[in-house]
Amino acid sequence: MIRERAYPVEPWHVRETRLDMDVLAQSESVFALSNGHVGLRGNLDEGEPHGLPGTYLNSFYELRPLPYAEAGYGFPESGQTIVNVTNGKLIRLLVDDEPLDVRYGELLAHERILDLRAGTLHREVHWRSPAGREVKVRSTRLVSFTQRSVAAISYEVEAVDGPLRLIVQSELVANESLPAQSKDPRVAAVLESPLQAEEELTTPDGGQLIHRTKVSGLRVAAAMEHEVHGPDHTTIESEGYQDWVRTTIACVLKPGEKLRVVKYLTYSWSSRRSLPALRDQVGAALAGARLDGWDGLHREQRNYLDAFWDASDVLVEGDPEVQQAVRFGLFHVLQAGARAEQRPISAKGLTGPGYDGHAFWDTEMFVLPVLTYTQPSAVRSALQWRHSTLDSARERAETLNLRGAAFPWRTIEGPESSGYWPAGTAAFHIAADIADAMRRYVMVTGDTQMEREIGLELLVETARLWRSIGHHDRHGQFHIDGVTGPDEYTAVKNDNIYTNLMAQRNLLAAAEVVMRYRDDAFHLGVTDEEAASWRDAATSMHVPYDEELGVHQQVEGFTRLQEWDFTHTPAEKYPLLLHYPYFELYRKQVVKQADLVLAMHWRGDAFTPEQKVRNFLYYERRTVRDSSLSACTQSVLAAEVGHPELAHTYLREAALMDLHDLNENTRDGVHMASLAGAWLALVSGFGGLRDHHGELSFAPRLSSRLSRLEFSLQWRGLSLRVDVRPHQTTYSLRHGGPDDVVELRHHDQVLRVTCDEPVTVPVPPAEPSGPAPEQPPGRSPLLRLPEREQ
Repeated sequence: MIRERAYPVEPWHVRETRLDMDVLAQSESVFALSNGHVGLRGNLDEGEPHGLPGTYLNSFYELRPLPYAEAGYGFPESGQTIVNVTNGKLIRLLVDDEPLDVRYGELLAHERILDLRAGTLHREVHWRSPAGREVKVRSTRLVSFTQRSVAAISYEVEAVDGPLRLIVQSELVANESLPAQSKDPRVAAVLESPLQAEEELTTPDGGQLIHRTKVSGLRVAAAMEHEVHGPDHTTIESEGYQDWVRTTIACVLKPGEKLRVVKYLTYSWSSRRSLPALRDQVGAALAGARLDGWDGLHREQRNYLDAFWDASDVLVEGDPEVQQAVRFGLFHVLQAGARAEQRPISAKGLTGPGYDGHAFWDTEMFVLPVLTYTQPSAVRSALQWRHSTLDSARERAETLNLRGAAFPWRTIEGPESSGYWPAGTAAFHIAADIADAMRRYVMVTGDTQMEREIGLELLVETARLWRSIGHHDRHGQFHIDGVTGPDEYTAVKNDNIYTNLMAQRNLLAAAEVVMRYRDDAFHLGVTDEEAASWRDAATSMHVPYDEELGVHQQVEGFTRLQEWDFTHTPAEKYPLLLHYPYFELYRKQVVKQADLVLAMHWRGDAFTPEQKVRNFLYYERRTVRDSSLSACTQSVLAAEVGHPELAHTYLREAALMDLHDLNENTRDGVHMASLAGAWLALVSGFGGLRDHHGELSFAPRLSSRLSRLEFSLQWRGLSLRVDVRPHQTTYSLRHGGPDDVVELRHHDQVLRVTCDEPVTVPVPPAEPSGPAPEQPPGRSPLLRLPEREQ
């Protein structure tokens, strides 16, 4: 775990003031740069030491077998694992024949800064070699948001104490050696030398490598070129072999002189394009990068992020750590999806190999809600990717003897890549999650063209799945049996409330959309009778409720299960899935992550305020948060049911998940859903944002430590600004015309907001909160608020 405040608290930077070798891998994830297409882990320029090398391209994977002790019908036979592609970050420096290696000589100063406004990783090093020679190195790295295939590094060396002979070796290296595989099943499988060489080219100032994966047959090209600014008689030459190309720059520097190298790096991959086509593509990308130059790329990056922050920034007053963390989270969420362009947003983005680089339901229910309100173009792309996998989902449904589309629990390209296990194979709720992401996108953007072109088919096929899985009992109630909800500790049960309520919304949304596009629906084979059956199933959906306890049941019969013995579960036995058999977990009242509580967030319209209070108290005592997905949802509901201080502590856990490495696995990549969850905890929790039935509503109330919360939302082409203070809230419209208006609900009051002037309304006093919620022993929120300064 990263110790408390490893990074100084600054509003727009994540700064590392010393190099801590014990958490090098974690910092590589924190400092990773990406644009959704190319991802570079924050490895040191010289490559060593490293925690985990990593350069990734979205959806570039290798196939691997999924072994079973016994085969079974419908078991997925192969999995997909993201590949560490050709490393172009490497820039090695030799000072009078001594390689710069921070493990040797003396590191006089070392600082790295992730600049959230500039979109760069800056590094400054002052190093004394074992022979006593000193140099200062300054490097700045970016992955371009505006030029999808381009990354660039500005690398500058300064002589300090006398003439120095410097050798800079800039490289492309394929098939890097990776650390041994962890025993933790959440960590990616390690692939040994997955790339086969196809072509190597060199030029005086750069070179190119083209490889192909051995099994999946994907082809990748990487290229580099250099601009060199140094003293007279600086030399530059290149050499190459099948797995590496090296450009060597040599010079002699006098004290105070500098050598500056700008490295342009481009990537492309394809499953279809020929080798010459990829060669030309990376060459063209290099030409585009050179055309703009370093200054142009840097300027474009800043302009892109200026526009993003203007539309998306969240201002937090009262907790500087959360202010820094929510911006850090938004930046990584943007990096994961900005240029994904009809490819998935995975659970780790492109920051590490965790979960084999797979996308889960996290994308639709945590990341996409944030991007829908801040960067909707990225959501359009992510949903287009899901639609492109429909054929695989239909095939999977057919294999499972179902109709419609059964989307995979985890995947890169579309086929199911999760080994057969109850928490994955039976987690059909992902279908409703995808449908809900589509519904929300259309509602927020008004993009009816997208709704017609792909939304209709997604909603129809997911509705067919629910009608196929579920059934009416003899009393006419509709049940969905034998499924797993978000809580993976309660698997293969009947009538999971989250699944049922999300399926209900899915069925109703599908029935509505086929009425809007009747001709298109007819071509999909939808009849009036089929649409009526969806409405009938939704109307009669069973929602389990324990009348004696006065709480909803997460699944049918949950409240009669044996209680988990939390008192005699030591802290070192968490997370439970690594220390207890699933059989033991499945039959007890123990909840891995918010499940019914998550249903109260996204389907809050299905519960009364009183039910929410009782449900929250009941499930809070049984939720152990063995998943990073949980804290943000518990924060949202704690705020809603009148426990703002608890909500604030859960907010801190979600927001600081990676900056403090709270789950001790940030080394494998950042937790994209938890980072998105910090925004949800602030905007949906303390801001009270809800969008049920197409209505935009807010119920803002702050914790005692927050003096202000201000955020922007995109709503049907307009920018709505919400400024929450302890006793009042101001709503304003920006960048609109005189006729533009947003109608919203503030607590129980309907407001019309125009561009003419802001609307300021009081925040009504909170209702009595009742008893303080209790967590299982030893499972209270991980990060409390720091003591107030005297």
